[in-house]
Amino acid sequence: MGNEKYTYVPFEALWQLEKDSFIGMGVPDEDAKICADVLFEADKRGIDSHGVGRLFMYYARVRRGQQKATTKITVEREKAGTARLAADNGMGQPVSHKAMQMAIDKAKKCGIGMVTVGESNHYGIAGYYSLMASEQGCIGITGTNARPSIAPTWSVEPMLGTNPLTIAFPTDYKPTGGHWFADHATSITQRGKIEWYARLNKPAPKGWVINSSGENPTDTNQILKDMLAKNAALTPLGGSGEELGGYKGYNYATFVEVLSAGLCSANFLQNCLGFHYEGETQVFDPYRLGHFFIAVDIEAFEDLNTFTKTSGEILRSCANAKKQPGADHIYVAGEKEYTTILEREKTGIPLSEATQLQLLEMMDELKMDKSNYPIKWTVEYSGKADAQGW
Repeated sequence: MGNEKYTYVPFEALWQLEKDSFIGMGVPDEDAKICADVLFEADKRGIDSHGVGRLFMYYARVRRGQQKATTKITVEREKAGTARLAADNGMGQPVSHKAMQMAIDKAKKCGIGMVTVGESNHYGIAGYYSLMASEQGCIGITGTNARPSIAPTWSVEPMLGTNPLTIAFPTDYKPTGGHWFADHATSITQRGKIEWYARLNKPAPKGWVINSSGENPTDTNQILKDMLAKNAALTPLGGSGEELGGYKGYNYATFVEVLSAGLCSANFLQNCLGFHYEGETQVFDPYRLGHFFIAVDIEAFEDLNTFTKTSGEILRSCANAKKQPGADHIYVAGEKEYTTILEREKTGIPLSEATQLQLLEMMDELKMDKSNYPIKWTVEYSGKADAQGW
């Protein structure tokens, strides 16, 4: 992190800035609230790779006409427990919110509900949608494909997206805030974290990335350029090769890719790149991503109170297991994020200087008055910010 300076923004101020920014892009008010909610869920939980740091990405894509600010949702197929939606190349968050709520409503009737979405775009933090289900007494599962970033085992070429497989369920285990919450990419890390590290001029740990020469580079700014040129890729969970189980991450990423694309005619693999070249000119294409949402009504199988006690006992037992030498705490999925919420309620949400510059560029172009937001900017915007290939 070095000499990086931050400013800290109160919760309400940051959410308002995010909402107003989406409205400025042309997103309808109700959809803008959902988009802001999804980003803010990441901000307050400390998942900084998918919070306000991604706002400029959406702006850049809408500004150049790569995706639409309005989301026309079509129900293409539907049965009692399932549905398939299309988003007409609109915002990923509003259609995903609708899809998960449909899955929850269907689960309440059928026990299990599943809804897929095609013709979509980046939908933000995947855990937002699984938490929607958990908050309504369901087990929530969601996944999405994305720009090609992961190299298959024994390959150096980015083929699969970071393809998160995200799960949440309710529990009476208090340190997680009442939810077990696992939101992970199927790669060792996600592209968003590389982008975040690049904004901080921080190197990536060796092994996160493999380049076309089979090396493990650490320069995050160069990595982003090489990934766009298909000269570098993220390694799957477990890393390169098979020794540490990298094939497991590769397999899970493939499963998410197939469910995301195969059940709703979305783009897949290299077709999700988002651009092509005509001679020396880069031409941007719609991503046409796919997502899936699954809700399991716990009451269809067990009383909710009994389930939360059982899950809580499992989590407490794991947290109280014998610790390895030097360890002072065993965490449960969602615990660190919930602790961060409590901390950031007091301190505010940190904005790096690089993120501030991107926000100020966007606000300048959208004619937004920065004095409307109680943010102590630590930088002065005087030209183009680094869009990191967005």
